[in-house]
Amino acid sequence: MYQTIENTAFMIAFVFYVASALLFFVRISKLAKRVEKGAILTTSLGFLSHTAAMIARTIGAGRLPFSNQYEFALSFAWGIVLSFLILYAIYRFGAIGAFVLPLAILVMGYASLQSKTVRPLMPALQSMWLTFHVGTAILSYGSFALGCAISVIYLIDSKRSEEHKILSDPEVSDILAYRVVVFGFLMLTLVIISGAIWAQKAWSRYWAWDPKETWSLITWIIYAIYLHLRLRRNWKGKHAVWFSIIGFISVIFTFIGVNILLPSIHSYRA
Repeated sequence: MYQTIENTAFMIAFVFYVASALLFFVRISKLAKRVEKGAILTTSLGFLSHTAAMIARTIGAGRLPFSNQYEFALSFAWGIVLSFLILYAIYRFGAIGAFVLPLAILVMGYASLQSKTVRPLMPALQSMWLTFHVGTAILSYGSFALGCAISVIYLIDSKRSEEHKILSDPEVSDILAYRVVVFGFLMLTLVIISGAIWAQKAWSRYWAWDPKETWSLITWIIYAIYLHLRLRRNWKGKHAVWFSIIGFISVIFTFIGVNILLPSIHSYRA
């Protein structure tokens, strides 16, 4: 029963997100600014349905949906939409949804290609650290996705005339991207620290240079360089936002590329 609810809620959320993305595209095309409220409503309804799918998965599996590629992709997409809705609640920049929702849709599409079979947790995953480690990863990845979307908006606006900009002031995009990345970086730091502690308890070592660990560190270094240059040298504008975009590309490779291309003890989870 729970799997049926999960699958139905997943599809409803996907349809709502596609509809939202289309409405947001209409919004940024300047054809109809009034559609923004409808787009936000549709996004919110999709998010509620998405949350229902995660709850059904949690009840059906008897644990939080954090233990395999499908579950993490489901949660990753949820984190992306959550980050956007929080940002909208604070700043009311709905146009960003035109760049965020497609990311969520792609991640959900990836999730739909993964096995949905519920399997018992292997011993290494039977730990309280699973929730904290993967939970912070979801918040981190969701924030980085949002930062990437805002950075793309900055690059587009930098080439447009004043009346055709998506956000009225490119500097706003630059500042927003920075704030979102700061939060994502803090969460990623907790991901790495909690993972090291968990590894010590599970395998008696803090670090083993596993591909997933290595690429998480590479991602952390990319964002660390971005923040260092921003704070120490007041590095802003195009060069700064490109770091945000490159960082998110590293996030995607860490999430998908490592699992497909590189043998890793993390292949069974996020």
